[in-house]
Amino acid sequence: MHEPLLVVDGVSKSFGDIVALHDIDLTIHQGEVIGLVGSNGAGKTTLLRLLAGVYVPTNGRVRLANGEEVHTARNVIGVVPENTGLYSRLTAWENIRYHARIHGIEDDVAWKRTLYFSKFLGMDDALQRHTKGFSRGMRQKTALLRALAHAPRVLLLDEPTAGLDVTSARTVRDLVSQLGQEGGTVIYSTHQLSEAHRVCNRIIIIHNGEVRADGTPEELLELTGAEHLEDAYVSLTMDVAREDEVNEKPLGRWSKAWRSMFTPSTPKEVNEDE
Repeated sequence: MHEPLLVVDGVSKSFGDIVALHDIDLTIHQGEVIGLVGSNGAGKTTLLRLLAGVYVPTNGRVRLANGEEVHTARNVIGVVPENTGLYSRLTAWENIRYHARIHGIEDDVAWKRTLYFSKFLGMDDALQRHTKGFSRGMRQKTALLRALAHAPRVLLLDEPTAGLDVTSARTVRDLVSQLGQEGGTVIYSTHQLSEAHRVCNRIIIIHNGEVRADGTPEELLELTGAEHLEDAYVSLTMDVAREDEVNEKPLGRWSKAWRSMFTPSTPKEVNEDE
């Protein structure tokens, strides 16, 4: 077993009276490709945001192996959110360079790293193009390059293949597999168990804010006595799933009133990259 990188110690996260995660204990080791599997609303995104230092736990700690709280050491984490959040008026490289500079990475270092991974993703010819006209797959690949530019020790992926075509999804999975083979550490959130089995050497099943199982695919089959991972997953998540995951604090009385005054009844649809 490689050295530990991230430690989740007795972590719970609440939003008002709603408990999104309850008493989570995990240790993430170098070189692991971990599939974080659960239905919509299970708590995957909340856990990823805690690991990224975006959220601070209500109880417990998320820390590096040296004891430092993760929210004070975000430079060791690379994140690809479900919505890419690219600046559409910038080129792919300008988006990546801006992110790398925030982390204190010199342009030539970021460029060499970006070029290396962009060739693998088939993106090297598109780095100087503005992202406004990019397909979803190209935006997702750009977000991956952006997350890798500062050489993070841990890469967090939130539903990285959701909505992608077959070819783009396969390219993303192949990159994750390559990172694992090179000793990288990846936490791969998905509600597709088959996808996690394909690329991950460890699977964490999360359901209704709790970790129901944690181990290799073979260990999960042994734990449940099932012949297939899908059967193992079902046996571990028999209770009714929550309807949706809570990602924001509930609005207060004045906030609700303010929002009702200035939010139209039928919001204008806005592109995710605008």
